Amino acid sequence: MTEPAQSPRREPDPAVVDAGDGDGKGIYWVLKNVVVGPPVKRIFRPRIVGAENVPDTGAAIIASNHLSYSDWIFMPLVLRRRVTFVAKSDYFTGAGIKGRFQRGFFKGTGQVPIDRSGGSASEGAMRAGMKVLERGELFGIYPEGTRSHDGRLYKGRTGVARLALEAKVPVIPCGVIGTDVVAPPGKIVASFASPTVKFGEPLDFSRYEGMESDRLILRAVTDEIMYKIMELSGQEYIDMYATKAKALEGRAVTGAPEKVRKTDT
Repeated sequence: MTEPAQSPRREPDPAVVDAGDGDGKGIYWVLKNVVVGPPVKRIFRPRIVGAENVPDTGAAIIASNHLSYSDWIFMPLVLRRRVTFVAKSDYFTGAGIKGRFQRGFFKGTGQVPIDRSGGSASEGAMRAGMKVLERGELFGIYPEGTRSHDGRLYKGRTGVARLALEAKVPVIPCGVIGTDVVAPPGKIVASFASPTVKFGEPLDFSRYEGMESDRLILRAVTDEIMYKIMELSGQEYIDMYATKAKALEGRAVTGAPEKVRKTDT
């Protein structure tokens, strides 16, 4: 008699595990208040506007423009509460002493790993975000999906809207200014200029409850969020995804023909 076949064991999603366990808070406190925070504040003197718009308690999404890798340093640094972001899973899988240090650093600074190589990257980010919000914490997201390569603000991906509607939490728009001067692409630090971080009033989308599957609603909510970010950052807005803009710029340099994908429409 043959035994019944067993379903293959499904490995847990690392993004969900790490986002849900709440680890790294001690490291975060040390980095923010002892190791990194004090010297960064002393040297760069970041300015904050609208801090009162970030609630002292409760879940919320902070949606920000993205000019530099240093955005995830300066924006959380000016807040009392921890902000959790998603980051490339490569940062969490290194070996040896360097790998352990890197893993502890990114986890301690509020990052959770996402494998961006596959098609499920956005779903992994959604699950990670939900875990953070279910704990009543702040989840940081860059709706553009990547850093701006030219300082302009690009069209937002609708994941931020879907997460806000499914989690039933407010979205706090954020505009960072000057981080691309402090740390432009390819540079660790290029200037000791003082960046500015602005927080707008929380956006309530409860009027769209139950409509998180409606593409038109998701686009409308995302566009409203991006408009508020544009007002805060003062950037020129481009109604095109940043990834497509980068690709077009690269093709203009190389002379390669343009390829249009459904996701670019």
